Amino acid sequence: MTMTLNQIRTNGLLPSLLAGESNEISIWLLVIFCVIGGVIAYLLGSLNFAVIISKYKFKEDIRNYGSGNGGMTNMLRTYGKAAAGFTLLGDAAKAAVSVLIGTLLAGEAGAYLAGICCVIGHSFPIYYNFKGGKGIVVTAAALLCLDPLCFLILFVIFALIVGFTKFLSLGSIIGMLLYPLLLNRMWPFTHGGASEGAIPAIASILNAVLVIWLHRENIKRLMEGKENKFSLKKKDKFLKDEKKAEDKNSEDKE
Repeated sequence: MTMTLNQIRTNGLLPSLLAGESNEISIWLLVIFCVIGGVIAYLLGSLNFAVIISKYKFKEDIRNYGSGNGGMTNMLRTYGKAAAGFTLLGDAAKAAVSVLIGTLLAGEAGAYLAGICCVIGHSFPIYYNFKGGKGIVVTAAALLCLDPLCFLILFVIFALIVGFTKFLSLGSIIGMLLYPLLLNRMWPFTHGGASEGAIPAIASILNAVLVIWLHRENIKRLMEGKENKFSLKKKDKFLKDEKKAEDKNSEDKE
């Protein structure tokens, strides 16, 4: 049996192999493959590279400094550009591998499920007491693999918002609000006129809701005018040193 890359992407490698010439496969077997892919993606997502790098490189836990978030932005402000760069690469790689595994096991539906499971693992890592990052890099990397055109449009919107406002969080929040809607509208153009399936729609909505909820403190600070602005022109803010200075001042006052 000859399979094209498009067939593997749509139906998955294992389902296509098991279906053979009949092109039929048990729905329960597909469900099992989706569950397996989701579990693997969650475990991969739980490999929080901000925590890993901060612990093994700096002998500290990134979650004790700055925003307390185990993500790329906090790594940038706390340890600098190099640490943030490696964090981005690691988080993007685990998302890409998760989507690939989901695709091989259960096709496009499995890929979207694996993507959201990877984000959940990143945000609530089983290896690190369920306290991780906010999922923007993981979501973006997964979407890049799943739907490059949708990713490109959202990235341009994100870049414009951040460029004009200097708020990374605002660009992330608006991008996530638009993600499910844009995916639905773009689906016919990227899938030969087909309608968006239930699983990609549900997965994108859950992803957006989760990431926006994780940004609830940022939303509060934005409304209060207290959110930190981002600028590559400024030197990196080593917030761990600021925190230590604040702690010292507090001790002196006591």
